[in-house]
Amino acid sequence: MEKFKIAFIGLGLIGGSIAMRIRKKFPDAEIVALNRSDATLKSALADGIINNGTHEIDDSFRNCDYIFLSAPVDTNISFLEKLKPFLTEKTILTDAGSVKGKIHKAVNDILPDAHFIGGHPMAGSEKSGYANANDHLIENAYYILTPSDNVTDDEVENYKAFVTKLDSIPLVLSPKDHDYVTAAVSHMPHIVAYSLVQTVMETDSPEEYMKMIAAGGFKDITRIASSDATMWEQICLENPENIRILIDEFMQRMRRFDDFIKDANGSELHKSFDEIKNYRNSIRDGRKGALPKIYDLHCDIIDEAGAIATIATILSTQGISMKNIGIIHNRTYEQGALHIEFYDEASKSKASQTLSRHGYTVFPD
Repeated sequence: MEKFKIAFIGLGLIGGSIAMRIRKKFPDAEIVALNRSDATLKSALADGIINNGTHEIDDSFRNCDYIFLSAPVDTNISFLEKLKPFLTEKTILTDAGSVKGKIHKAVNDILPDAHFIGGHPMAGSEKSGYANANDHLIENAYYILTPSDNVTDDEVENYKAFVTKLDSIPLVLSPKDHDYVTAAVSHMPHIVAYSLVQTVMETDSPEEYMKMIAAGGFKDITRIASSDATMWEQICLENPENIRILIDEFMQRMRRFDDFIKDANGSELHKSFDEIKNYRNSIRDGRKGALPKIYDLHCDIIDEAGAIATIATILSTQGISMKNIGIIHNRTYEQGALHIEFYDEASKSKASQTLSRHGYTVFPD
């Protein structure tokens, strides 16, 4: 069995999840982690995920096959100089950030001889921290690699093979292409979600009718507005050029819809909606992408005391864990009155089959 020595700087949601996946797929790996929180290191040691925890770069970082920079970008950069004595010809330095330009420039300036391959697993959650990490977060997710000029084709192929063994899907892009693509499919959607929630918040009536009926679909399409504010502040400031280009593109399309509505141009509205719908429906749904997927279903229930508890009991007796459950009061776009969210596709599928067997009408999304 292959045995690697791997070090992490930062053991939050992404770093912790990658470490957990490595431990699952390579149980003999030696894993070292640096983290500022002693509680996180103690948890990771107790879980058997890491072999050694530290608060600083020390001799435990020697002779690593991979070193993952999985803290915020500026924190990662602050450790580059300290890593210099511990990098060898076999060490692949990588990261897990969602913006690549800044870290590539920093590595090139501070560690020009480092074998650096930027990395970005296209998986995440609205939650953060090691406590919310899991060993399947990056499973079946695209994992973008952005090699520097100082790595060989063989090193890139070996890293792709490593990522594949973690059950992720490697995709090689340049740092420039990565930052433009992720600005479109990850960074912009967050800004749009924040803006949509802000619009409701600031235009609502004193009685807060908008907030009252904004359940169901509104919460689904704006769920990423619950993401960590500090992280998204940093991302916006690290990728401003691409984000601003795409904000302008988005605003042009909003103005076009505004013109169609102002001119009562139903034919153009219908044509645009139909083209967009067809493109949206062509997007593959079998793999994880830039935004966390929701695994949920809806089902009709009888409006009586204990109805939700009955369903919760049915699912729990089958070992099915629910992430969230709640009544949908606004059913304009909902076929079922109860909305249940799960942690993964397997749990959702098993729940659907179980509830159907018990006579419930289930509407998978």
